[in-house]
Amino acid sequence: MLIIILVAVLVLVLGGAGAFFFISKQRAAAEEGEEAAPAKVVAKKVEPGTPPAYLPLDPMVVNLADPGGERVAQIGVTLEVVDVKSSELVKAYLPTIRSGILMLISQRTAEELLKPEGKEKLASDILREASVPFGGGDDAEEEDAASSKKKKRPKVQVQYPVVGVLFSSFIVQ
Repeated sequence: MLIIILVAVLVLVLGGAGAFFFISKQRAAAEEGEEAAPAKVVAKKVEPGTPPAYLPLDPMVVNLADPGGERVAQIGVTLEVVDVKSSELVKAYLPTIRSGILMLISQRTAEELLKPEGKEKLASDILREASVPFGGGDDAEEEDAASSKKKKRPKVQVQYPVVGVLFSSFIVQ
């Protein structure tokens, strides 16, 4: 029994040391300005004859940020992806993407969502949120950080797997 306990403690200590080493290595790389490679960024262009691929998400019902908390939105979102192969990659990150979308919608008010500009802003925010698992997302923060550094790197255009956001239903009550 004592041997089993010692082995379990040893495994926990080694796991903790490995996690500490991994995290400290990532922090050091971030401080030096090196960016970790994204999970798998699709950098190919859509060919003119290739039909687009769509990835529908389950409809979401979200409480809105209106005073009183009595307003809800039911929104159906379909993600447009580069190709069928990319849709498989995006499916692996759907829980993260869906959670981010729910957080975005819950921060809006009914008044914002009922205006066309509010819907367009939400679609662009969802597109940015869908690129986060692939290394994208915070464009404004990256521009501020780049302008504050002494030496500027040339901006590289990267195409993420999700290229468009479509609303299949949009109900605000």
